[in-house]
Amino acid sequence: MYVIATAGHVDHGKSTLVRRLTGMEPDRWAEERRRGLTIDLGFAWTRLPDGRPLAFVDVPGHERFVPNMLAGAGPVAAAMFVVAADEGWRAQSAEHLAALDALGVRHGLLVVTRADLADPEPARAQALEHLADSTLGAGGIGGTVPSVAVSGRTGAGLEGLLAELVALTRRLPTPDPDADVRLWVDRSFSVRGAGTVVTGTLTAGTIAVGDALAVAGSTTGSTTGSRERRLVRVRGLQALGEDLARVSGTARVAVNLRGVDRTDLGRGDALLTPDAWRETEVVDVALRCDGDELPGSLVLHVGAAAVPARVRPLGPHAARLTLARPLPLRTGDRGLLRDPGRHQVAAGVQVLDAAPPGLRRRGAARARAESLEPAVREAHGTAAEPSAAAGGTGLAAYVAGLHLRHHGLARRSELRALGLPEVPPGSLDVGAGWCAAEDHWAELVRRAPQELSGWEREQPLAAGMPSDVLRQRLGVPAALLPAVAGAAHLLLRDGQVRRPGTEATLPPAVEKAVRAVEDDLAAEPFAAPEAARLAELCLGTRELAAAVRAGRLLRVTDTVVLLPGAPDQARRTLAALDQPFTLSQARIALGTTRRVAVPLLELLDERGVTERLPDSSRRLVPRASVGEDR
Repeated sequence: MYVIATAGHVDHGKSTLVRRLTGMEPDRWAEERRRGLTIDLGFAWTRLPDGRPLAFVDVPGHERFVPNMLAGAGPVAAAMFVVAADEGWRAQSAEHLAALDALGVRHGLLVVTRADLADPEPARAQALEHLADSTLGAGGIGGTVPSVAVSGRTGAGLEGLLAELVALTRRLPTPDPDADVRLWVDRSFSVRGAGTVVTGTLTAGTIAVGDALAVAGSTTGSTTGSRERRLVRVRGLQALGEDLARVSGTARVAVNLRGVDRTDLGRGDALLTPDAWRETEVVDVALRCDGDELPGSLVLHVGAAAVPARVRPLGPHAARLTLARPLPLRTGDRGLLRDPGRHQVAAGVQVLDAAPPGLRRRGAARARAESLEPAVREAHGTAAEPSAAAGGTGLAAYVAGLHLRHHGLARRSELRALGLPEVPPGSLDVGAGWCAAEDHWAELVRRAPQELSGWEREQPLAAGMPSDVLRQRLGVPAALLPAVAGAAHLLLRDGQVRRPGTEATLPPAVEKAVRAVEDDLAAEPFAAPEAARLAELCLGTRELAAAVRAGRLLRVTDTVVLLPGAPDQARRTLAALDQPFTLSQARIALGTTRRVAVPLLELLDERGVTERLPDSSRRLVPRASVGEDR
């Protein structure tokens, strides 16, 4: 399906022409039909001579209803511009053209109506002269917008008009059926027995019955306190009056929704692919205007939405917009700024960055303007069609580079949600759904061993550097720490970061003290050193813990340490006793004190080497083996 919007001055025959082409009444309201004046958007459709369906969005021409016109034309890629032969170019012709030009509409057709009332050639020449300086002229054939003269009353010229419409549709870009859905709502109403229905122009992507869609601007609280977009379910779909299981853009579509009241959705809202779009209240844009200083407050029209915006200039050709409510915008999106008080288009805009950095420091605005200059030049110099996701354009790649230079790291899904390439030039896919600027990643890999060295100097007895500490010092998400550690040739295990081969090393002073304990225990394996001996050797809790981690000592209790082989040696000694044996007998056989014998036997019980009997005596468990050191 193809969708075309009408445009032109009030009472120049736009609705009459649509009525002639489709056999349908585009004016939906009784007041419109009574007054012969289109007030709101109208919709009609037909099949072209080549069999392909074509839908029209019929817009009002009166100056009071320009916001309605913009809601209809905003999401549409082509326009049928109507000028009456007997009146020629008029005020709303100029404003409608200014709007289409600001929106970047490049595909169009000039239709001179009422050719039965006056010679159409003067009006055609006048209109083509105006159109030549617009995006419609730039997108025309050889710089000229195709044109045809018709009479809605007699039907003269309609055959030629249909042929031109066929040619126009063949020039339109092919949308991506797999693109993320963003359906700008232009109507919302209830149908008895069906519930809420919304309509809009689906420019890309696919909607199917049963799909879940997110409602832009709506959030629901969860039990964890987080905010999530409200989801609605597609109950039914219609396109061109037919019930369908799925619809792909471009299409005029009516969506029957479950889970939402009609009053919760209105013109300017949007239905989105869940988790694929980021809504923003602050956006940096390139401007297309005549150079006059813009007012500080205007209305941004994008898609079917109209949102008040505060304007902060960023140089002569860019601005930061602060919106009255968030919108789902991406790099490359086009819209316009309108001054409702003066009833005129103030500027066309193209979104550069939908998640710009703050401008809090002195000179930040000037620096931001300078960084955006190449993006502005790209936006002004790009004559190609902006893609649905803007993923491959030079503009998107440049803005993605700005993001990575500012943040260093970015989630790939976040870049995609902003209309940017997921792994832009000059970046690396570092895994876990993240990408990084090449120089930032190299700096992280360089710093990681340095941070570990600093930690080792501060904490020489630590088992390693806690991974959370290294993560915080590097400023990386937990999901990326394994990749950083691996690239830096560090070991990440059990929440600790170490250098390879350092697991069993001890500082020299601790090494000397542990060797002294080992020498003592070699002579008397179960004569655990007393507290005084440990203090003499400067072996405190941390030093002993380091020796245990290195596998040099076995901690039996906080105050009793033996050699790691002590449990096996104890089993061999106890095997020589008559079974069962008492604590006193074990103590004497082991040549130790009660301070050591009690916890050692409890350790042997725990490991299944010995078994404690009801009378508190013990016996060896046959064929038991000593387990791992605890």
